[in-house]
Amino acid sequence: MKKTSISLCAAMLALATAATACANNSSSNSTNGSPEFIRTAQSGGFETDFTVAAEKTVNEVVCIKSFTTRQQNPYGNGGYDPFGMFDFFFGPQQPPQHQQRRQKQSSEPVQSGLGSGVIISADGYIVTNNHVIDGADKLEVLLNDNSSYEARVVGTDEATDLALIKIDAEGLSPIVFGDSEAVKIGEWVLAVGNPFGFNSTVTAGIVSAKARSLGQNSQRGSMGIESYIQTDAALNPGNSGGALVNLKGELIGINSAIYSNTGSYTGFSFAIPTTIVKKVMTDLRQYGTVQRAVLGCTVAELDSKIAKEKGITATKSGLIIASVADRSTAKELGLQENDVITAINNVEVTNHASLVEQLNKFRPGDSITITYVRDNQKYTKTGTLRNMQGNTSITKKGDFTEVGCAFMKLSDETKRNLGISNGVKVTGLKNGSFKDAGVKDGFIITEINGRAVNSSDDVEAIYNSVMRADEEDKVLFLTGLYPTGKKYYYAVNLAAE
Repeated sequence: MKKTSISLCAAMLALATAATACANNSSSNSTNGSPEFIRTAQSGGFETDFTVAAEKTVNEVVCIKSFTTRQQNPYGNGGYDPFGMFDFFFGPQQPPQHQQRRQKQSSEPVQSGLGSGVIISADGYIVTNNHVIDGADKLEVLLNDNSSYEARVVGTDEATDLALIKIDAEGLSPIVFGDSEAVKIGEWVLAVGNPFGFNSTVTAGIVSAKARSLGQNSQRGSMGIESYIQTDAALNPGNSGGALVNLKGELIGINSAIYSNTGSYTGFSFAIPTTIVKKVMTDLRQYGTVQRAVLGCTVAELDSKIAKEKGITATKSGLIIASVADRSTAKELGLQENDVITAINNVEVTNHASLVEQLNKFRPGDSITITYVRDNQKYTKTGTLRNMQGNTSITKKGDFTEVGCAFMKLSDETKRNLGISNGVKVTGLKNGSFKDAGVKDGFIITEINGRAVNSSDDVEAIYNSVMRADEEDKVLFLTGLYPTGKKYYYAVNLAAE
């Protein structure tokens, strides 16, 4: 038995020695240039602990319930799909039949939608999506500790789909803003919100893309958001207005849209970056409306076909200028047709989405540095940004009282005598934009900007629509007649001087 054991030990030792020699020989061959077919990472695993960020942010995200007493779209303000398969979402809403029954029984507001919001100050300022609060007669905010407050709207911006609301509270836990421009593709992120009414829900994903355009400018004006952070964190109706945070718990975006043909999450979600959110929230709080700066030129994205036609070889991406407006920053900088803008304040711009994102960070009067290519030579110039009117003055919040008159509903007899089917009568005229335009007391307005009017609410709705639009000319074109039957037309200028 002793001899057998010694023999076995000797054999095992020989095998171990042979194996070591073989391994050494293999290692030696690998270092000598033999191909390596398998590479094994030696570094430690990456950190995916979401608990710190989740614990911080659930108390900084709120649930927003919207209520209305008016007849609403049964799918809610954000339930329709204006951009094909891109949904601006919040919910759930009351079933239409149930909502109608309750409205008949009581004049009290009924819940019409559900969304999320993010606390940005200890004294109760909250950022959310415009489509979450749009059209609501009453807003109720529910905090993570189950305390409830009624909210008022401080300001809204339809173009960026952002809104600022306020509750009367103190000592709240505001979120810490992060830098969305520093976010990297592939970075872990968390989405916090109230999907389907499940409060303080946290989902995880990664940043899938940056400066993602959804092609909305045709619907929302030239300054609409076109530069989203795309993630694969699961978002569903009710998440609108909630927080997208990094693993430090810092806000990097406000969740706003999903790519879906069902209305629920199918793998893609989109958030408005904080570079834009901070600017819009500051403007709404300070001025009541967003101060928009424009470059004053029309551009197209440079591609290989255009580059070949124009003989551009110094850059492969950027925005090629098609025309330059008078009294604009572009004109001041001496920019010309076929110049290619490649950077703003040293931040590279490769497409229209990234250009709009950078411009949305500035106000009229801010200094800006443009890097551009002309005749395949790079140039850099600095100028002052202007607004749509070509100056640097602050834009005032639209106030319907500036028209300087009231609007009286017409009696059926008056309409019958004048042979009209709708209209409102100007009354109590005093100093204001209507008097400046030449309108006199008693003038009966039948149409404004081609839309029939039949009440003061109709006039105010058209006024607000014009004031919110990103157009240089803010004008009300009035069509109507005086009690004598003589027809008149007026152009009422609403633009700030």
